Amino acid sequence: MTIGPFSFAPGLLLALLALCAGLGVGNAVASRAGVRVERLLWACAGIALVAGRAVFVGRWWQDYAGQPLQALNLRDGGFDVAAGIGAALACGAVLAWRRRAERRALLAGLAAALVAFGVGQVWMAAREPAGGLPALVLAAPDGSRVDLAGLAGRPVVLNLWATWCPPCRREMPLLAQAQHDYPGVRFVFVNQGEDAATVDAYLRKNGVNLGQLLLDPQGSLARITGSPGLPTTLFFDAQGRLVERRIGEVSSATLAAHLKKTGERVTPR
Repeated sequence: MTIGPFSFAPGLLLALLALCAGLGVGNAVASRAGVRVERLLWACAGIALVAGRAVFVGRWWQDYAGQPLQALNLRDGGFDVAAGIGAALACGAVLAWRRRAERRALLAGLAAALVAFGVGQVWMAAREPAGGLPALVLAAPDGSRVDLAGLAGRPVVLNLWATWCPPCRREMPLLAQAQHDYPGVRFVFVNQGEDAATVDAYLRKNGVNLGQLLLDPQGSLARITGSPGLPTTLFFDAQGRLVERRIGEVSSATLAAHLKKTGERVTPR
């Protein structure tokens, strides 16, 4: 979902829409039976959220151990979908067994939510641009030119960012450090819409060292890859194929989870 120049993870919007579908169908069935089912459906949604987040945090605990409160920061997008759905179904089964009067409405609501979520996942997958590293030549601040398509050979991470973007600024130190933590990955930072002087002034002021920085004053990369908002991080495997897209700020855990899909060997720090 894009609002102006900012993008938000579509998975969150999809989950909210699925919840609305479940509540709508569940309430419609419940009204005909003269019962109420909202609290039961909200309970299933809450259990799903907690379980999905807990499983993800547990899997990547080494990245949260130093700052355990970051486990509560849902903005990083770390969530185990399978665990969340399983927890919602388990909660629904228990409630349906105990609450016979609301059983039909509850099960109808859960079914509607799952169908809506599944259809949304298929729709998003169909809309995901196919292909690999774009055939786009961009300039570095020193005037040299880099062909993005020629970067294949090892995993590549393309980060689209700008100095005026708050989540871009928050994640930049983490991504700068990742250059050293994952030497087998090529990190490329593509600034969108700004000139070399603006970018250089920002990096000097904040003491950020980016190994490979490119300038894209026309925002061509964002258009080619279907990434209209910032920040967006694209993950490519060693063959140059796009394997993951992260819209919004990354954390060390979500970064590691996405890098694993590129074939990079991710080990605890």
